[in-house]
Amino acid sequence: MKNNIHRRALLKGGVAIGGGVIAGMPLSQAIWAAEGKVLKVALEFDLVSLDPGFTTSSYETNVTNCLYSPLSRYKPGSEWGWDLEAAEKLEQVDPTHIRFRLKKGISFTGGYGELTAKDVKFTFERIIKHKSGSMDNLGPFERVELEDDYTGVVVFKQPYVPIWNIAFPYSSGLIVSEEAVMKATKDGGSFGMNPPAFSGPYVLADWKQNQHTLLTRNPEWSGPKPGFDEIRIVPITDIKAAERAYLAGDVDFATISADSVQTFKSNPSPDTKIEEYPSLGYVWLGMNMDNPKLKDISVRKAIQWAINVPQILDAAYAGQANVATGIIPPGMIGHREKALIPPEGDLAKAKEFLEKAGVSDLQLTIDCYNSGISSVIAQTIQAQLVQIGIAVQVNAQDPVSFGTIGQESEGDRWKETQLFIRDDAGLPDPYYYTAWFTTAQVGIWNWGRFRSDRFDELNAKARTIEDPNERAKLYYEMQDLLEESGAHRFLTNGNTAVVHRATKIQAATRPDGVPLYLDFKPA
Repeated sequence: MKNNIHRRALLKGGVAIGGGVIAGMPLSQAIWAAEGKVLKVALEFDLVSLDPGFTTSSYETNVTNCLYSPLSRYKPGSEWGWDLEAAEKLEQVDPTHIRFRLKKGISFTGGYGELTAKDVKFTFERIIKHKSGSMDNLGPFERVELEDDYTGVVVFKQPYVPIWNIAFPYSSGLIVSEEAVMKATKDGGSFGMNPPAFSGPYVLADWKQNQHTLLTRNPEWSGPKPGFDEIRIVPITDIKAAERAYLAGDVDFATISADSVQTFKSNPSPDTKIEEYPSLGYVWLGMNMDNPKLKDISVRKAIQWAINVPQILDAAYAGQANVATGIIPPGMIGHREKALIPPEGDLAKAKEFLEKAGVSDLQLTIDCYNSGISSVIAQTIQAQLVQIGIAVQVNAQDPVSFGTIGQESEGDRWKETQLFIRDDAGLPDPYYYTAWFTTAQVGIWNWGRFRSDRFDELNAKARTIEDPNERAKLYYEMQDLLEESGAHRFLTNGNTAVVHRATKIQAATRPDGVPLYLDFKPA
């Protein structure tokens, strides 16, 4: 389950790096590794932004992790945890203050000097200033107070429990150069696909839209040497095409579909290792409550009750995915034991709701990402809704087009949006799941335009509570509110299966199967 948008205000990405320029360095000076160790991977999304404060998907974060230094970084393995990276110390001073001390000697490329506390301050504060889609990662962030060149204090308006698992080790924690970004953008806004400087183990050598991304070693990197001289990333948005590319030897690491796991296992290749992971994602059907055809809650409830989730999972995942009880996956604080509406739904009850609404011959559209799984889900829902007299037209779109349908900043398409299939990635804290359904996110990532003062109140309160049982109660209620609105039908949390060529690489992932390229090693 990787065809996700991962909640970042989806900008249109800027201009391609036509000449392959590495942050002030001509391509001719790049470290090409024709004879070196090369990591070749499939990425299920074409890049739109390599600005860590304005990334548009989790896949971009897989890449930006290689290019910039965060205060802390996720550990690979089966347990969630993090290690210090740019910071040599992170200390919780009190519930609203966290002091950091940076390692000395981390350099930005392009002659932009050493990474300092001023860059950390700029990185966090620009996200808030420009109301980036990453803003919710920072929760009630207020400011960074500088103590000296390497030390500062991150200040929050209220306690913010998710800071350790969301903000610091993820995209919003990747530090950019204030001088470089201000020179490139004038106002500190997004630089899209034109990074002005790097501070990580790799630099961007070349990017061609829909073709490839090439990373090579950063000659100014002074930290531990990564395992590969070069990382070649091929965007393959269709998961079946990614499987074929792997089998053909074009890539050595790829995510595969749930229905292909048994095929790979039944015809094992001696050089292939298959690994399966519990996903932190969630797949769901949403409805635009502000669309005239969906304003009546009885219409929305009719759609909810007409949907048979196990049928969808059989069609899209060969029955190899769990039935979601809400947006928060199993094993995480706030996971519900069951949804309010049974997985199988009830066609008779669905028809009763339509009769109550006085609606007949209803025609709707359903938007989805043009991957195999999302399209199959949409087509299955189309067939299910026909059973209660609702005709549905499926609109399958490429990631960039689909990612903007609910965003007011991209024009008026949101007004025409009716039903949509979202496949969203998660991180190891329940706040990351609920933050996108607040009133403040209407017209950004809250495509259903759900509004609830109670939900907003609970969301703000839950992020301040350390006791897991007390936190969980608030997240149970928030998911109930989402379901009671009629605008959401939760389908699955999915799963993640990956294959890699064990004779060439030792793969490294987070506990949910997301690759951590910096931790990959040659076999």
